[in-house]
Amino acid sequence: MSGTRRASNPRRRQAAAPVSPAGHRGGRRRRKPPKRRARKLMTSTAMLLAAAAGWFTVGPGRSFPAVTTAGAPDRTPDQAATEQGAPGQGATGQPDAAHTVAPPADRSTRAAGTLNAIAGLGPDFVAKIPAETRQVLVASGVGKDASDTTVTLWTRTAEGGWTAGTSWPAHNAYKGWTTSHASGDLRSPIGLFSLTDAGGRKADPGGKLPYDQDSSFVMGGTGFNGEPLAGSFDYVVAINYNRVVGSSPLDTRFPEGAAKGGGIWLHVDHGGPTHGCVSLTEDHMIELIKQLDPAAHPMIAMGDAASLAA
Repeated sequence: MSGTRRASNPRRRQAAAPVSPAGHRGGRRRRKPPKRRARKLMTSTAMLLAAAAGWFTVGPGRSFPAVTTAGAPDRTPDQAATEQGAPGQGATGQPDAAHTVAPPADRSTRAAGTLNAIAGLGPDFVAKIPAETRQVLVASGVGKDASDTTVTLWTRTAEGGWTAGTSWPAHNAYKGWTTSHASGDLRSPIGLFSLTDAGGRKADPGGKLPYDQDSSFVMGGTGFNGEPLAGSFDYVVAINYNRVVGSSPLDTRFPEGAAKGGGIWLHVDHGGPTHGCVSLTEDHMIELIKQLDPAAHPMIAMGDAASLAA
């Protein structure tokens, strides 16, 4: 209500009762005028003014949870299989106004848990995400030289917004991250890479990506923290950094040359940093393999949080 009409309630005048002659005790008494309704009038007017001023709202407002995201050494798969005992891998939206209706496009991206863009990714990364990609795994490291990471799978909605799945703790390379990864530098490559191929020593847990089960997915020795590396390659997803897309993760061909490093995977975490891969606990690896869908053209955006947000 943008205004209110002034209430009209003119006072009614009472006709005076006939007055007896002065000193005449037998005359009729004067009638008392009825009580004025001033208080009721003031109360009604106050209520109207309060409504006009917006003191009362219509219906509860909505709030939208903020979504946040967070943020080990490198060897090729053939080296991993032969080097036994080597050091291992180790926004809260505002409540709607009482009489405000959001435009259709805004409502579509303001469903609970949905954001217009992937939290933590800056314009450089966002611009590189292909239009057909509807799944983006974000591996956000806590620091450029740190090996702790948080991994979250984001899914694009039909309206173009993004929703986040559960965030999982993970590890990256022993020395952190780099934009110019080289073989043996003990850093994970920063960038946006597609995810097309999976495999492992154990059988396919029920995923949709092409899966190569092979006994060659083995790892021995201990990691940087002295943890055993056995079982690290029970489940893997190849990160398409310097590899032939569409081949088994065991393929050791390096299109950009061996000096650029390779064999960068998502694999089972062993409790410490990796040579260059990103590692998740076994249950989370199984869940991830089940969720990745080649029809959604999945990709991984990986790096320390500051680099991802740039």
